[in-house]
Amino acid sequence: MQHWIKTLVVVVVGCHALQPCSAQFSDSTRRLVPALDTLPLRIDWNKPVPDYRFPLQSFIIPAGMISYGVSSFALKGVKNLNENIKEEVAIEHPHHKLTIDNYLQYAPAVAVYGLNAMGIHGKHNFKDRSILYGMSMIISNATVFSIKKFSNVQRPDESNYYSFPSGHTANAFVAAEFMRQEYKDVSPWYGVAGYAVAATTGYLRMYNNKHWFSDVVAGAGVGIASTKLAYWLYPIIKRGFSKNKDLNTVVMPTYSQGAFGLGLVHKFK
Repeated sequence: MQHWIKTLVVVVVGCHALQPCSAQFSDSTRRLVPALDTLPLRIDWNKPVPDYRFPLQSFIIPAGMISYGVSSFALKGVKNLNENIKEEVAIEHPHHKLTIDNYLQYAPAVAVYGLNAMGIHGKHNFKDRSILYGMSMIISNATVFSIKKFSNVQRPDESNYYSFPSGHTANAFVAAEFMRQEYKDVSPWYGVAGYAVAATTGYLRMYNNKHWFSDVVAGAGVGIASTKLAYWLYPIIKRGFSKNKDLNTVVMPTYSQGAFGLGLVHKFK
């Protein structure tokens, strides 16, 4: 009989040990209150862990494009290629200059909003994608116009000394990479279409005799790198403001063609 009693005690104690344990204490009314910091922790193993490491590999190609453009300052072979492309594209075949490149540079970004309006949704909502595009443009324009100030490269048509790098091309590739980032999980062809439009913009800048080939390549690199940098920075910045649940309006400075302004994004409830 004593043997069975000992066995029963062991079974009861063993079963109790399998249950989640939490510390308890008595309040002023002598009720047992669990200590919240010792309650069993529930972990969502399916939730991805955010990775904020700098994506160095994704910047290799745009960095190479910018480096190629900079090499035109010193390498005779690059300068000769610029001259040859100018002769082939802008000089040998007389033509009227086109102005479509002034609008085409923004086409992929406009397409992103158009696709969302038609129900083909990209990666982010209206507020987030607007902030991301705005950040990309600010980074790109600040970089382009800062470099233009000290590079002092004369345009092929000799109109001024703000040739390097191409601002139109940078804007076009900001928009193209923006489109690729938003729709790469839907279909890679959206990114291909965006980059085709951006490349056309770069070609038209040479067609209109406004930029050298090296200007266009460097501008493309700046545009791509600016958008990639914005997509890396934004989650970090957003996390810093995540505690403020009432943050529905964002005001950001803008800079384009030598003019400063303000961009406003408001999320309507």
